[in-house]
Amino acid sequence: MTKVTMRDVARLAGVSVATVSAVINGGPKVSQLRSERVRQAMEALDYYPDQVARSLKVGKTGVVGMVIPDITNSFFAHLIRGTEDVARQHGYSVILCDSAEDPQQERLLLNTLFSRRVDGVLMACSDASAAYDRLMRRRFPMVFVDRIPRGLTHSAVSTDNVAAACQATRHLIELGHTRIAFLTGRLGLSPHAGRLEGFRQAMEGANLPIRECYLCQGDGQTETGYRIGSELLGMETPPTAIVSSNHNVMLGLMRAVAQLGLKCPSDVSVVGFDDSAWSMHHTPRLTVIAQRADQIGKTAFEMLLQKMQAPESEPPQPELVLVPAELRIRDSTCPPIAQLSLSS
Repeated sequence: MTKVTMRDVARLAGVSVATVSAVINGGPKVSQLRSERVRQAMEALDYYPDQVARSLKVGKTGVVGMVIPDITNSFFAHLIRGTEDVARQHGYSVILCDSAEDPQQERLLLNTLFSRRVDGVLMACSDASAAYDRLMRRRFPMVFVDRIPRGLTHSAVSTDNVAAACQATRHLIELGHTRIAFLTGRLGLSPHAGRLEGFRQAMEGANLPIRECYLCQGDGQTETGYRIGSELLGMETPPTAIVSSNHNVMLGLMRAVAQLGLKCPSDVSVVGFDDSAWSMHHTPRLTVIAQRADQIGKTAFEMLLQKMQAPESEPPQPELVLVPAELRIRDSTCPPIAQLSLSS
């Protein structure tokens, strides 16, 4: 198959090659009539500009990379949507990569993106303890999203997880709960570490004891939520309320509640992180902390855009933006049974 060139487009449109180039690259002003003839010729010949050649010429590809740990997670799906909405407005395309929570795969993906000469990278790291200093040495435009690595040397955008978990826990305390459990994911990841800190702050602020047997850490998977939930609710003195730091864990927890023959919220109140369609349509409708994933994505891209447009001589300055979350109170929380009995 013969490759269509700019010269072919110019011949069909009856204009010079320079005019075609100007229309494609937004160069010197071209009349509306000529621009339309060029575009019609491009469409007729099914011609697309060689972006690789153009990127070598201008030193930019118009593409950014985005590395996330789990594309099936609804939080990251909303994060991607918010990022792409803003990227598109600025004429950028996004290459999406899924690290599958694997630090080695993450390194391979980053190397691939660098070799493709993307203009910048947004990343939710799979291992917060990994060293990202080499990226700083390259002065490569990069912004972390959701998960913040230790010893942050790059900019990052995340939910204000400490404040969000504190708000969720205070909601349960204000209802009268004192025996409150906390289910968390990997504490090596900043969101879960921040949420545990918010839980502690709320409990200590209300002078309530934090029972170690009520603090449960897992891998963030549904089956883990089911197992831990079953163990917690099977205790001789079970908690009357549970905060789940992870959406999948909450799903497993609700299955444990149902299979044990318990009722939510009369037997146990539950608050989780992230809102979704099933949160609204579950019985009972779930009280959740709704993160603004799309806003995190939008803010992160705008921050990355500033870095990509900054002069190379200008040393990158790390910046941390925390986006507030929203407590959405529904039907999975109520005062504990003892308090309900006293008020009836």
